[in-house]
Amino acid sequence: MSAALSLELPEADLERQGTAAFVLSLRARGIFDLNVLRAMETVPRELFAPRRFADLSRSDVALPLACGQTMTAPRVVAAMLAALAIEPGHRVLEVGTGSGYVTALLARIGADVYSVERHASLADSARARIGSLGMARSVFVECGDGLGGGRFDVRFDRILLNGALPQLDTALTSRLAGGGRLVAATPIDGAPHLLTLVRDTAGELHHALGLPLRISPLVDAKVKRDGCGGNGSLTATSALSDPQVASCCGWIRCVAVS
Repeated sequence: MSAALSLELPEADLERQGTAAFVLSLRARGIFDLNVLRAMETVPRELFAPRRFADLSRSDVALPLACGQTMTAPRVVAAMLAALAIEPGHRVLEVGTGSGYVTALLARIGADVYSVERHASLADSARARIGSLGMARSVFVECGDGLGGGRFDVRFDRILLNGALPQLDTALTSRLAGGGRLVAATPIDGAPHLLTLVRDTAGELHHALGLPLRISPLVDAKVKRDGCGGNGSLTATSALSDPQVASCCGWIRCVAVS
């Protein structure tokens, strides 16, 4: 055996090295939540990434998806999941299934996930990928308007919005259980920032703004349904409000400093 051949590593070892480097890069970027890191170590992002971008699946970059959607960069995903503070058994509403990668991470952490995606083709693909990982029992994916809370007649311990939105409708926040937490992004000075809402045991909502995030916007909750067949597109009927002011649920205004 030549020296060159003796230095070659089995594919499984190379994959483990790549995964370890991926997790270490997240830690270097300030992600320390062990539950999130373990989930990101064990859920293969390459399974959810478009094939032509498979070589970038373990890089900290956003990737384009079908239907004009985006697979959010891992560091942003990790920051939002850490802010969500999920515990095993939590019932989680996810708005914007996309590829299904974040859905799978939520399930790996131990949540029962109710995910809503407005594009039928994305919802179908995500459902299949999640099923291939043996997570179908703890994940339900539906096609619809998640910003209205979906068709689920339950309250949620956690709500995650995979995108930026200048205002939240009470139809969504009313689904948050006492002691629950909602994590999203809201534009401040034109840039999305991490937003965390917490409902205390008395039913009052409290908010906290975090660091800027590179994340795509969500479509406004007020949409006209063209149907979930085909590409399942929804057409917005009203423009997003002024990005300088985010009206959070109608009870507090987060005003950017000019």
